[in-house]
Amino acid sequence: MPQSPATLPPVLLHSEAELARDALATPLLARAVRLARWAGPDTRVGAGGELVDEQLPAAAAELGLVDGADGLEAGDAAAYASEAWRVAVDTGLVEVEDADEDDAEGTVATGEDLALITSGGPQDVLGIWLGALDTVFADATVPDLEDLVDVIQGGGEIDFSELGWDPQAEAEFLEGVLGNLYLLTVSEGAPEDGAVPLPALAASMIVPDDMGEPTDDILEQVSDAMMRLDDQFRMFEPVGLVEYQPVDEALMADVDEAAGSAGEPLPPVDDEDVTRYGMVRLTPLGLYGVRARMLEAGVDAPAVGDLADKGADSLLDATAAFPRAAAQAEIERWLAGREPLAAARELLAAARGADEGAPLRRLHCQQALSLVGGTAEPALREVLDDAELGGLARVWLAEHGAADVPAPSEGMVFWLTIDTVAAQLAAEGNSDELRALVEGLAAQHSGFFAAAWRVDHPATAEVLEAMGRLHSDKQVAKEARKAAFKARSQQA
Repeated sequence: MPQSPATLPPVLLHSEAELARDALATPLLARAVRLARWAGPDTRVGAGGELVDEQLPAAAAELGLVDGADGLEAGDAAAYASEAWRVAVDTGLVEVEDADEDDAEGTVATGEDLALITSGGPQDVLGIWLGALDTVFADATVPDLEDLVDVIQGGGEIDFSELGWDPQAEAEFLEGVLGNLYLLTVSEGAPEDGAVPLPALAASMIVPDDMGEPTDDILEQVSDAMMRLDDQFRMFEPVGLVEYQPVDEALMADVDEAAGSAGEPLPPVDDEDVTRYGMVRLTPLGLYGVRARMLEAGVDAPAVGDLADKGADSLLDATAAFPRAAAQAEIERWLAGREPLAAARELLAAARGADEGAPLRRLHCQQALSLVGGTAEPALREVLDDAELGGLARVWLAEHGAADVPAPSEGMVFWLTIDTVAAQLAAEGNSDELRALVEGLAAQHSGFFAAAWRVDHPATAEVLEAMGRLHSDKQVAKEARKAAFKARSQQA
């Protein structure tokens, strides 16, 4: 089912300059710009601003589109020219003035926004591209034209009930698909190349989260959605939103042959060659475009760099929930705008605290400080006697080869150990990495639990209970649980 927007991780976007170059290179916008420059007073348009049929061959020729060449089938050249013209009109690259009389043709003039293509900034170009995306999105939610013609009523109105099409529901479904594709792309553990199998994307919208084996009805709905999405992603590729490998034509033929059998779904997905069922990935421009649509809809869709002008407290709190790569990128952006010594002092001050999120803040503080050069050393020496920060300060100084680093007390070592495990527990839960850390600690320190329960740290009991859950040795796990009980009794 669709994911909650609250789960969206931050996205690492290309620079606006790079994205603007990508936008200008997309086939659809490039064609729209070319037609806008070609158009003039003699260009013939209908009442709705569309090119009249007699004008389409000349427009297609201007674009170098010829039926039968470069894989174009009969009628494709005119269709592509018509689509590019519609984008030119919708984005303000050309302006159409309607005729005074109903049956007369309108007039065409250069749009104000055409000059922005060459003289405007990246944001201007991206604004025009987003307009083109809006046009394609609207087209992608419209049913097949042949179906529309069949159900147009005598008065020229569309009978939506007979067509079985709900425009709002169709738009919401497609927005949801793009939202899920965005989430699958930016989440930790996403495919390295960003490509998502079409069946998985369709299923993410239809199959309930708590469903075990999908029913035949659910599988049929997924198959229907895949066929719709196959058409829609083919439309989105020329505007640069996605890179799309369509469903294998042989599979499509199988579906056509089975059309006589009511509700016949696509053949079962072959895990060995899932690419035959379609693969889709958002381009860098596509990530920008989907995020822009989310922001316009009021969805919180953060981007790496959003925290660059915020304080260290906001940085550490927010990056605690980020995927690892996004957290590092955000911290690097934050550090880039600050003097190293001042940045280190601000990070250390923000890392203090006894609240539940403090251990993870300190872990991210350590990670941030690892990116700061040796000029930050005075800030670390200033907190050597701090109960919460003295341990991590010694770690940083040792890693940077500093001289005269005082040895930590046993109490500081145990406090730092509890703090580190608490942070890892908050970040990863009961992971294999944490299990290995727990077993290593217990093996290296004889009498660890006898001393650990006395540590004056808010998370001591929770950490010891987790060690009891995670340790594979039953006797050691029992010792950990006893120590956790003592720690809770001490805190009471």
